[in-house]
Amino acid sequence: MKKWALAVVMVGLGLSLVACGSSKSKNDTSDSKTDKKDKVITVASQTTPMTDVVKVAAKVAKKDGWDIKLVQVTDNVAYNDMVASGEADASFAEHKPYMEKYNSEKKAKLVAIQPIYNAKVGFYSKDYKSIDAIPEGSKVAIPNDPSNQGRALAILAEQKLITLKSGVGANGTIKDITENPKHLEWLQVDLLNLSAAYSEPGVALVYNYPTYIAKIGLKPADALFLEKKIDGRFAIQVVARQDNQDSDKIKALKKAMTSSTVRDFLEKNHSATDRKSVV
Repeated sequence: MKKWALAVVMVGLGLSLVACGSSKSKNDTSDSKTDKKDKVITVASQTTPMTDVVKVAAKVAKKDGWDIKLVQVTDNVAYNDMVASGEADASFAEHKPYMEKYNSEKKAKLVAIQPIYNAKVGFYSKDYKSIDAIPEGSKVAIPNDPSNQGRALAILAEQKLITLKSGVGANGTIKDITENPKHLEWLQVDLLNLSAAYSEPGVALVYNYPTYIAKIGLKPADALFLEKKIDGRFAIQVVARQDNQDSDKIKALKKAMTSSTVRDFLEKNHSATDRKSVV
């Protein structure tokens, strides 16, 4: 099994010690351990604010007797691998199109359970303050995975920097570009490396998410332009498996993740980076 570098955070796993005069049988002890395990919900995630949301949800779930264990991974594949293999009950790190692409490539059976919030995505430029100032032949860094690339191209089309084939919407690829008046050149970059592309010479525009661009001290307010039309498919989702989507664990997780406590947390602490929560 693939090894991951994991930062495992136990959230809300309260251990109470009860002194008593009578001894318990081995069966009683075994049953107790099983009961505790059955009340633990393992959730894989990658970075903030997703990890923060899971921690807040854990406090809510604890009131109903559930313990949420957050497993923090270091890339955008591990959380899906963990859920698909059964090592985690669910994940909170991606949007539905990204999950669907994983299912297609890995022949997995992941299921989108509940959208939670929409991130403010857009393009950043270190050298230019207006679209008109972007020179011909400039390099533009976009994601190399199909789901995020299609979204990035749709945003460029909103700004009239390119024209896409009719009807492709946010599902387009570079091959679907029909007009490119500024003769922009495309740098297809892994999502985790887009922030590094921001400082590369000759790169005029870089697509990015708030959580990644924050690593170089930027926020959505610093973007040259942001996505105008919100596509609900790109909301960050709770994801589980086809075989556990109706389980008590996933129902409890969904209840905690859609609580007013989580909604208030997002609106209070992440309104600058995330659009209004959808829960």
